[in-house]
Amino acid sequence: MNTSSEQMALSPSEREELLSVLQARFEHNMHRHPDLAWASVQARLDASPAKLWSLAAMERTGGEPDVVGQEQQTGAYLFVDCAPESPKGRRSLCYDREALESRKDHPPKDSALDLAAAMGVELLDADQYRALQDLEEFDTKTSSWIHTPAAVRALGGALFADRRYGMVFVYHNGAPSYYASRGFRSLLKV
Repeated sequence: MNTSSEQMALSPSEREELLSVLQARFEHNMHRHPDLAWASVQARLDASPAKLWSLAAMERTGGEPDVVGQEQQTGAYLFVDCAPESPKGRRSLCYDREALESRKDHPPKDSALDLAAAMGVELLDADQYRALQDLEEFDTKTSSWIHTPAAVRALGGALFADRRYGMVFVYHNGAPSYYASRGFRSLLKV
């Protein structure tokens, strides 16, 4: 998907509304980022309009993005989907373009990797997913595609994860599969 920088720009009112939502969520959930200050996060957001556009896409699709940490090397803040269940606007997707094209009957509307790329975000990997689950309980009724190692994908599989019975599970499925209760959680570094 070719998205011009003009299409990726938020209007001033959209920008202010998004920043207000993000700030309120940040302040309401300090357990996710106890040593971080909103002013520092907003300064980085102000310098990155394309990142704001990606955060707006995360929000619009039901992700409820919030800061869950900061990279030590780069100082980038890590925004992750913190909706209790896999984001509603990103469900019923197969894993990637190859899987989508292999579906001859009843293909889904899109793939997780294609939608993530269009949004300017990444899928969480297994370690990031587990770290998120250390903060709170997520995906107790849904599941989320996660980044799949190339060796697994080469064999036709893809990974997904969820929380059941008080534990986090990472599973495999055929990459072309899709379910109404499976979406993906994304990561955006700002």
